[in-house]
Amino acid sequence: MIDITDKEIVAREAMATGTIKLKRETIKIIKENKVKKGDTIETAKIAGTMAVKNTANMIPYCHPVPVMSIDFNFEVSDTKITVTCRVKAIYRTGVEMEAINGVQVALLTIWDMVKYLEKDETGNYPETSIGNLTVVYKRKGDSYSS
Repeated sequence: MIDITDKEIVAREAMATGTIKLKRETIKIIKENKVKKGDTIETAKIAGTMAVKNTANMIPYCHPVPVMSIDFNFEVSDTKITVTCRVKAIYRTGVEMEAINGVQVALLTIWDMVKYLEKDETGNYPETSIGNLTVVYKRKGDSYSS
Protein backbone atom coordinates (compact mmCIF):
# COMPACT_ATOMS: atom_id res chain seq x y z
CA MET A 1 0.00 0.00 0.00
CA ILE A 2 1.05 3.56 -0.52
CA ASP A 3 2.30 5.30 2.62
CA ILE A 4 -0.23 7.97 3.64
CA THR A 5 1.30 8.67 7.06
CA ASP A 6 2.24 12.25 6.19
CA LYS A 7 -1.05 13.14 4.52
CA GLU A 8 -3.26 15.58 6.39
CA ILE A 9 -6.44 14.32 8.04
CA VAL A 10 -9.23 16.34 6.42
CA ALA A 11 -12.87 15.99 5.49
CA ARG A 12 -13.38 13.92 2.33
CA GLU A 13 -16.44 13.35 0.19
CA ALA A 14 -17.07 11.48 -3.06
CA MET A 15 -20.08 10.64 -5.18
CA ALA A 16 -20.36 7.91 -7.79
CA THR A 17 -23.19 6.81 -10.04
CA GLY A 18 -24.11 3.99 -12.39
CA THR A 19 -27.12 2.45 -14.12
CA ILE A 20 -28.74 -0.87 -14.78
CA LYS A 21 -30.88 -1.28 -17.88
CA LEU A 22 -33.87 -3.58 -17.41
CA LYS A 23 -37.04 -4.61 -19.23
CA ARG A 24 -40.06 -2.36 -18.77
CA GLU A 25 -41.95 -5.27 -17.24
CA THR A 26 -39.19 -5.81 -14.68
CA ILE A 27 -39.20 -2.14 -13.68
CA LYS A 28 -42.98 -2.33 -13.22
CA ILE A 29 -42.62 -5.34 -10.91
CA ILE A 30 -39.88 -3.56 -8.92
CA LYS A 31 -42.10 -0.47 -8.53
CA GLU A 32 -44.99 -2.65 -7.35
CA ASN A 33 -42.64 -4.41 -4.89
CA LYS A 34 -43.58 -7.82 -6.30
CA VAL A 35 -40.08 -9.23 -6.88
CA LYS A 36 -39.89 -12.79 -5.47
CA LYS A 37 -36.75 -12.09 -3.43
CA GLY A 38 -38.24 -9.01 -1.75
CA ASP A 39 -37.85 -5.24 -1.79
CA THR A 40 -35.26 -4.73 -4.51
CA ILE A 41 -34.34 -1.11 -3.80
CA GLU A 42 -34.04 -1.56 -0.02
CA THR A 43 -31.96 -4.72 -0.44
CA ALA A 44 -29.66 -2.97 -2.94
CA LYS A 45 -29.24 -0.07 -0.50
CA ILE A 46 -28.26 -2.44 2.31
CA ALA A 47 -25.86 -4.38 0.06
CA GLY A 48 -24.32 -1.14 -1.21
CA THR A 49 -23.85 0.12 2.34
CA MET A 50 -22.11 -3.11 3.32
CA ALA A 51 -19.88 -2.81 0.25
CA VAL A 52 -18.84 0.75 1.14
CA LYS A 53 -17.91 -0.33 4.66
CA ASN A 54 -15.91 -3.31 3.37
CA THR A 55 -14.11 -1.74 0.41
CA ALA A 56 -10.63 -2.23 1.86
CA ASN A 57 -11.38 -5.94 2.35
CA MET A 58 -12.25 -6.30 -1.34
CA ILE A 59 -9.59 -4.15 -3.05
CA PRO A 60 -6.08 -5.25 -2.01
CA TYR A 61 -4.26 -1.90 -1.97
CA CYS A 62 -7.15 0.23 -0.77
CA HIS A 63 -6.71 1.78 2.69
CA PRO A 64 -9.39 1.14 5.31
CA VAL A 65 -11.25 4.42 5.79
CA PRO A 66 -13.37 5.37 8.82
CA VAL A 67 -16.57 6.16 6.91
CA MET A 68 -18.74 8.79 8.59
CA SER A 69 -21.72 8.90 6.20
CA ILE A 70 -23.19 6.87 3.35
CA ASP A 71 -26.13 8.10 1.31
CA PHE A 72 -27.80 6.28 -1.58
CA ASN A 73 -30.28 7.53 -4.15
CA PHE A 74 -32.18 5.31 -6.58
CA GLU A 75 -33.82 6.92 -9.61
CA VAL A 76 -36.21 4.49 -11.27
CA SER A 77 -37.31 5.24 -14.85
CA ASP A 78 -39.21 3.09 -17.36
CA THR A 79 -36.16 1.12 -18.54
CA LYS A 80 -33.34 1.72 -16.06
CA ILE A 81 -32.39 2.36 -12.47
CA THR A 82 -29.69 4.90 -11.69
CA VAL A 83 -27.88 4.41 -8.40
CA THR A 84 -25.96 7.23 -6.77
CA CYS A 85 -23.79 6.81 -3.68
CA ARG A 86 -22.25 9.62 -1.63
CA VAL A 87 -19.64 8.80 1.01
CA LYS A 88 -18.07 11.08 3.63
CA ALA A 89 -15.11 10.57 5.95
CA ILE A 90 -12.48 12.52 7.83
CA TYR A 91 -9.21 10.85 6.99
CA ARG A 92 -5.89 10.89 5.10
CA THR A 93 -7.20 9.48 1.81
CA GLY A 94 -10.26 9.88 -0.37
CA VAL A 95 -13.47 7.86 -0.47
CA GLU A 96 -14.11 7.57 -4.21
CA MET A 97 -13.33 3.84 -4.21
CA GLU A 98 -15.90 3.34 -1.46
CA ALA A 99 -18.54 5.25 -3.44
CA ILE A 100 -17.78 3.29 -6.64
CA ASN A 101 -17.88 -0.01 -4.76
CA GLY A 102 -21.22 0.91 -3.18
CA VAL A 103 -22.76 1.67 -6.58
CA GLN A 104 -21.42 -1.49 -8.20
CA VAL A 105 -22.67 -3.81 -5.47
CA ALA A 106 -26.07 -2.10 -5.36
CA LEU A 107 -26.39 -2.59 -9.13
CA LEU A 108 -25.29 -6.23 -8.93
CA THR A 109 -27.80 -6.82 -6.16
CA ILE A 110 -30.61 -5.44 -8.32
CA TRP A 111 -29.55 -7.75 -11.17
CA ASP A 112 -29.41 -10.75 -8.84
CA MET A 113 -32.88 -10.06 -7.47
CA VAL A 114 -34.55 -9.69 -10.89
CA LYS A 115 -32.53 -12.04 -13.08
CA TYR A 116 -35.41 -14.52 -13.28
CA LEU A 117 -37.47 -11.76 -14.92
CA GLU A 118 -34.70 -10.69 -17.31
CA LYS A 119 -33.72 -14.09 -18.78
CA ASP A 120 -34.74 -14.96 -22.33
CA GLU A 121 -35.71 -18.45 -23.52
CA THR A 122 -32.02 -19.45 -23.74
CA GLY A 123 -31.22 -18.26 -20.20
CA ASN A 124 -29.34 -15.16 -21.33
CA TYR A 125 -29.87 -11.47 -20.57
CA PRO A 126 -30.04 -9.65 -23.93
CA GLU A 127 -31.74 -6.51 -22.53
CA THR A 128 -29.92 -6.28 -19.21
CA SER A 129 -26.73 -4.29 -18.73
CA ILE A 130 -24.83 -2.34 -16.11
CA GLY A 131 -22.99 0.76 -17.24
CA ASN A 132 -22.24 4.45 -16.98
CA LEU A 133 -20.22 3.97 -13.81
CA THR A 134 -18.51 7.23 -12.99
CA VAL A 135 -17.16 9.31 -10.14
CA VAL A 136 -19.35 12.42 -10.15
CA TYR A 137 -16.96 14.28 -7.85
CA LYS A 138 -14.45 13.94 -5.04
CA ARG A 139 -13.69 16.72 -2.59
CA LYS A 140 -11.39 17.31 0.32
CA GLY A 141 -10.55 19.99 2.85
CA ASP A 142 -11.74 23.49 1.92
CA SER A 143 -13.70 22.25 -1.11
CA TYR A 144 -15.69 19.84 1.09
CA SER A 145 -19.37 20.64 1.52
CA SER A 146 -21.35 19.24 4.39
